[in-house]
Amino acid sequence: MMHKVKGIEDLSLHGKRVVLRVDFNVPLNPDGEVSDSGRIEKSLPTIDLLLKKGASIVLVSHLGRPKSSRDSGLSLLNVTKKLQELMPGTKIQFSPISRMAEWEKTAQDLSSGEILVIDNIRFFPEETSEKESERKKFAKKLSELGGIFVNDAFGACHRENASVMELASFLPSYAGLLLRKEINILGRALTDPERPFVAIIGGSKVSSKINILDSLIKKVDHILIGGAMAYTFLKSRGLRVGNSLIETDILSRASQIIDRAQFNECGFFLPEDHIISMDFSEKGKIKSCGLEIPEGWMGMDIGPKTIKKFEKIIGDARTVLWNGPMGVCEMPSFAEGTMAIARSVSKVKGTTIIGGGDSMAAIKKTGLEDKITHISTGGGATLEYLEGKKLPGIQALIDAE
Repeated sequence: MMHKVKGIEDLSLHGKRVVLRVDFNVPLNPDGEVSDSGRIEKSLPTIDLLLKKGASIVLVSHLGRPKSSRDSGLSLLNVTKKLQELMPGTKIQFSPISRMAEWEKTAQDLSSGEILVIDNIRFFPEETSEKESERKKFAKKLSELGGIFVNDAFGACHRENASVMELASFLPSYAGLLLRKEINILGRALTDPERPFVAIIGGSKVSSKINILDSLIKKVDHILIGGAMAYTFLKSRGLRVGNSLIETDILSRASQIIDRAQFNECGFFLPEDHIISMDFSEKGKIKSCGLEIPEGWMGMDIGPKTIKKFEKIIGDARTVLWNGPMGVCEMPSFAEGTMAIARSVSKVKGTTIIGGGDSMAAIKKTGLEDKITHISTGGGATLEYLEGKKLPGIQALIDAE
């Protein structure tokens, strides 16, 4: 699946004001400061190009899921401060929600090369309203802040939000550099990958990944399963998993996935050994075990035998897609499986794509980010794109043409 959307490279933008939708939904420390600026840095090439072309920018983003505009902890103020640190020579203004009435006037006063960051767009219930009419009315107001719309927020493109979808119908609309890169790399991996193509899928729930697994079975050569979701698959085959987390309501579907993989001649690999604990913590007894997990114990990470097998399959791959951890990687005692996969993926001589917060964090810990072809900024958006779904934000740009 490859989408062709208009880019900004050939646009004449001198003196133009651009409404730029980005995904600055970054993690914050307890004190409210940005703890990981990765998503901000990913959109800097688009911002730099727009400014070099002589445009001014009204920057729009969401942050978290605020219940109301009084949720000051989710203001974009500290995000704006981080952006200013990353762009020290650029004049960047921040306009809080309390000055919303002045946004249009402030935007009109921008000079070429300047940026105005407006506050968290999700402070407005119309942004995420289920009513299309309310979203359109809000998008019309946003369109008055500029003359051109550029969407660079791939991570939000699976949302039917006013600033992602409806805004494209009110202004000449284009895709930013990051959005086009995501589309091109993910699309190429699905339509013309080098083989063997290996997908590594982890995380806690099969239910959240069932559709992507269904889709990948027909596209990849091997699927490696880790994380708590592996225990649901093992249980579905009648194996003992002790007190491990499982989704009992999806056991039948999990078993069908394995059967479907075999029918499509797709290698479907589950853990063959585990690191287990008597408690969901590092304080209880911890040991390794074989394929089945005894009663009173729960699986917390893939074991050394599984790591070795997965490393061999990954090592032979020419295209790798990785989404989700292999265990409870936030606890050091159960992080080795995820870290080993990160190191293995970094050595692949081919195309490597990583999506999902835990996978991204693991590769950062190894210090091998520069060895990865593409670290996707999308979580749900990446998975839905790989499923073959039409993402509202991308479809809006296509329709706008």
